[in-house]
Amino acid sequence: MTPRIPTLIFATALAVSVTCAATAETCPPAPDHTEGLDLLIAEVKQADTELEARRIANKMWEFWADAPNEQAQEILKRGMTKRAAWDLLGALEDFDALVGYCPNYAEGYNQRAFVNFLREDFATALVDLDRALELSPNHIAAMSGRALSLLALDRIDEARTTLDDALQLNPWLPERHLAAPGGVLNIPGQEL
Repeated sequence: MTPRIPTLIFATALAVSVTCAATAETCPPAPDHTEGLDLLIAEVKQADTELEARRIANKMWEFWADAPNEQAQEILKRGMTKRAAWDLLGALEDFDALVGYCPNYAEGYNQRAFVNFLREDFATALVDLDRALELSPNHIAAMSGRALSLLALDRIDEARTTLDDALQLNPWLPERHLAAPGGVLNIPGQEL
C-alpha cells in the first residue's frame, strides 16, 4: 500500500522544518560590533561634510554586513548580488535562507526588507525592519528603511518619528531632506 499524498506532504514539511531548526542551531552569534558602531556614530555626528559622513557610513556598512560565519556571508553576498541585478525573487530566496539559518543576524532581516521595499510590499518590509531593529537597535539603515516604509504606508507621524531617531544618530542621512523645511516629513508649522 502506498502512502497517501497528504501524508507525504506532511512528512516532507516535517523533515524540512526539523532540518531548518537544526541548521539554525549551527549558526554562531553575529559578531558584536556595538563598540565600533558607537564610535562611528559619534564620528558621523561630528562630520563637517557629506563626503566625510558617507565615508563613515560605509564603515558602518562593513560592520552590519559582517555575517556570523562564512556560510552566512556567502548567502548574504549572493542575495545582495541578485538584488543589485534586480533578481528580486532570487534575492528574496537567499535572504529567506539567511534568516532561516541565522535568525539572530539583523542584516538578514534588513536585506530582506530592502527587497520587499523594492517590490513595494511595504508592510512585509516593516515586519523585517522591526526585527532588525530589535536585534540591532542602532542600525541606522534599518531605521531609515523603516521610515521610508512607514511613509509609503501613509503612516506619516510614525515615519517622522523614526526618521528623527535615525537623524539623531546620523544627521547626514540622504533621507534628511524629507524632514527638512518643505519636506514631506517636516514637522507641521516648520515649513518655509
